Amino acid sequence: MKATEILGVDEVVFVEPQFSVLPDPRYNTTLLLAGGNQGLLLLDEKEDPIALAFRNGDCWVVGSFLYRNPSTVLIEKFENVSGEIYQEDRAVWAAAVREYYSLLLKTEVPPSIEDLNPTRRGILNRLISGFWKTGSGETCIDCCCGSGVGSLVLRDLGFSPLSYDNDEALLSLGLSTGRLLPEETMWLDAMKTSQYIDPVPKGIGIMMGEINTFSEDMWHEIVGELFAVTRETLITVGTEPEALLIKSWGEELGRRVEIRENPADPIYDLWVCRAFPQ
Repeated sequence: MKATEILGVDEVVFVEPQFSVLPDPRYNTTLLLAGGNQGLLLLDEKEDPIALAFRNGDCWVVGSFLYRNPSTVLIEKFENVSGEIYQEDRAVWAAAVREYYSLLLKTEVPPSIEDLNPTRRGILNRLISGFWKTGSGETCIDCCCGSGVGSLVLRDLGFSPLSYDNDEALLSLGLSTGRLLPEETMWLDAMKTSQYIDPVPKGIGIMMGEINTFSEDMWHEIVGELFAVTRETLITVGTEPEALLIKSWGEELGRRVEIRENPADPIYDLWVCRAFPQ
């Protein structure tokens, strides 16, 4: 469901220019400066505010409060204009917000060159299903999703992907090919995952790396954030030393991590790490 449908209006513009800046409280001030004498307040199922909009001409200027709180002066501004209050489940609004920014990215960012080997989908399907069989609609994170082959396979297997990456051109490719769906996709820094995602049952990080002396600290943060928001996690890497690093990082966080060699693909996923709670 689109943000316009939830708010019952024809057109919306979010004050936050990118999904990744939604937690930034400075955009409360930006929204405060928006004109208009009509307002809309959206509450979630617990009656917490998740969006506030003010009419500016034919358009509604919206601020989203999924990851920050509205300021007192913003609420006062709403109370001082002609306003309506709506209610929607937080998960439904979150999907609409992801869709808004994904469609914006798809429009504004040229896609990268196609990077998917045609055999990759089947190989990855066999790898993931070998551990998890099939899903029944539960959310599964696709960390550093790239152009979305992991998300595509998760959907094939009956999971509901929640996908993110910091490479906007790869995301644009995934969205343009349909491997990534707008309502499931986020352009964000994977070192800050837990700011945007509540814990879910499962997550994957497919072909992470290259983990070397220069990138080790970054990948340590990314993997730690993925572990923080998943109960069970599958991570693949290219070499045994990288797999041993993943194992040590998981153990630091109290995870039990099994690693195994995977000869099914001669290029990708040569080592698989499966992490569980202790």
